[in-house]
Amino acid sequence: MEHDILGEPAGHGHALPGHEGHEGEPAGHPHDMSAMAVGATLHCLTGCSIGEIIGLLVATAAGWSNLPTTALSIALAFVFGYALSALPLVRGGIALTAALGLVLAADTLSIVTMEIVDNLVVLVIPGAMNAGLLNPIFWVSMAIALTIAFFVAWPVNRALLRRGKGHAITHHALGEGATMDNRPLVIGISAFLLGGFIASIGTLLG
Repeated sequence: MEHDILGEPAGHGHALPGHEGHEGEPAGHPHDMSAMAVGATLHCLTGCSIGEIIGLLVATAAGWSNLPTTALSIALAFVFGYALSALPLVRGGIALTAALGLVLAADTLSIVTMEIVDNLVVLVIPGAMNAGLLNPIFWVSMAIALTIAFFVAWPVNRALLRRGKGHAITHHALGEGATMDNRPLVIGISAFLLGGFIASIGTLLG
């Protein structure tokens, strides 16, 4: 049985390049586009959050100011965002250089959208820019910023998928029967943010 990008049984055809319906719209039920967009957005969100945390850790250890810290975090968000999408392609037998070319075309707009929204939200939250990893404000602001970034990037990914672009490119490369269960991503992001928040609270109480 074939599965859609969320790991659920496929009841309708997916909209992929070369599979368009009437009036230029991709074939498939609109719900399929929404589900695939959720998966695409979660992948970008996971990579961005990993990159931002590692960037902050490195910058904090080096004693950097806010500007270079933000620049490093954004750069690593792109690196890990691309890497997370390229990994299943490489595992599926696609050459690394070809996989990187596919994810550059598929994920760039989504990651750019997320990083712009994410950093703008952090800027407007009082004290968030100067909060370190041991400050609960950091984890609360990151959770808020990532949530807002998800809901802004989701329609962007959905629009790309409807035109056969974005993650439709990588999904098509893997084949229509490819399985991609995104529930571990949701659990992983939630557990990571909650764990960081609890650790920061424990540090303050200790």
